[in-house]
Amino acid sequence: MTNDSVLIVGSIALDLIETPYERKENVIGGSTTYALIAASKSAPVSVVGVVGDDFPKKGMDLYKKYAHNLNDLKIVSGKTFRWGGRYRENWDDRDTIYTELGVFESFNPILSPSNQNRSHIFLANIHPDLQQLVIDQNKNPDALIVVDTMNLWINTALDGLKNVLSNSHILLINESEAVMLTGQDTINSCARALQDKGPQIIVIKKGSKGVILFSEKDQITIDAYPIEQIVDPTGAGDTFGGGFISCLANGETMDEALINASVLASLCVEGFGTGAVLGANKKEITLRKNYLRDRIR
Repeated sequence: MTNDSVLIVGSIALDLIETPYERKENVIGGSTTYALIAASKSAPVSVVGVVGDDFPKKGMDLYKKYAHNLNDLKIVSGKTFRWGGRYRENWDDRDTIYTELGVFESFNPILSPSNQNRSHIFLANIHPDLQQLVIDQNKNPDALIVVDTMNLWINTALDGLKNVLSNSHILLINESEAVMLTGQDTINSCARALQDKGPQIIVIKKGSKGVILFSEKDQITIDAYPIEQIVDPTGAGDTFGGGFISCLANGETMDEALINASVLASLCVEGFGTGAVLGANKKEITLRKNYLRDRIR
């Protein structure tokens, strides 16, 4: 097992998802699940997480298939984290039906020795204090740390989030969250303000308008791949994160990492749960990548 691999820390959940057209229960979800499936296409992945003893066999089978290292995936007595969400007709608005933390409430990520020396760390969308616990256990001074966050943590755990950002290299964030976190009114000023908080590379996601990456030296803009029909937007951001960091772990450029992330996220929303990303063939992925390569600037 090489240490040049991606370490993913996030949530593992059983979701109830309601869309204007469909409703499904016990969907294997959580930020780790989506990020793992995307990342495993480009690099070996180690997972840190917790599930209850009610986690279904199909979920464990998925993790055994796509993760190279499950030493730090703990199965404990109790119920797996459960989340229910309902999407409205415009797909931008989502109502949380319920959140039942279960065993995730007492989750304390502890890294085994091999996972303390990974080359790339993806701190998926969980409480900043949990993200910081992982940073504190990292023993590789050259590890690239990519962090994802959301409006909930900006509103409820701002000090912890600022601490995480000061110890991270790349931030993935959507446009409205960037405005919320910085108070700035343009995307460029948001990026500069976020760089002042620590990470020198800021990736601002603009939904159907694409993605912009800001670094100290340049700016990369990629269009979004055009979606014919949204089926379920759940996990698209986590899929983006997994697709992004795994390309970097594989030695590819920032351009290619953005393209890969955008393509996998576009596939994610076209299926329910992780279905479309799991079922995507190389031909379709390559076709979408070529489309976006022609639209990078």
